[in-house]
Amino acid sequence: MEAIERPQAEYLTVSACHASAGWHPYRSRHTQKLMKQAYVYIMTSKPFGTLYIGVTTNLPARISQHKGGAGSDYCRKNGLDRLVYIEDYATPHEAIAREKAMKAWKRRWKTDLIIKTNPQWRDLWDDLNA
Repeated sequence: MEAIERPQAEYLTVSACHASAGWHPYRSRHTQKLMKQAYVYIMTSKPFGTLYIGVTTNLPARISQHKGGAGSDYCRKNGLDRLVYIEDYATPHEAIAREKAMKAWKRRWKTDLIIKTNPQWRDLWDDLNA
């Protein structure tokens, strides 16, 4: 009888002692130091205009890409160059979960969220670079 080869995960190898102790890569105190801070952000072209929700670990670089027309095809095609909302998270995992939830929201909920923190729909990029 041939031995069955199991594919080895390239990104993480968990030893048996960690697995039996309930160790998890996102909950370990050792890996928390390695995780990057992440951001969920909303771009638009004008107040109450088309919205784009994104996630990144390098907010200044990503917003610069959007403003330069290289961030995403959707933003470039719709002229979305105004950063109107930002949330920060301790891990990319948390930010991605929030982004997915927000994308499923009704449009009204998204605009209410923006209005609550940025009622004038100012470009927050200017504040970040001040």
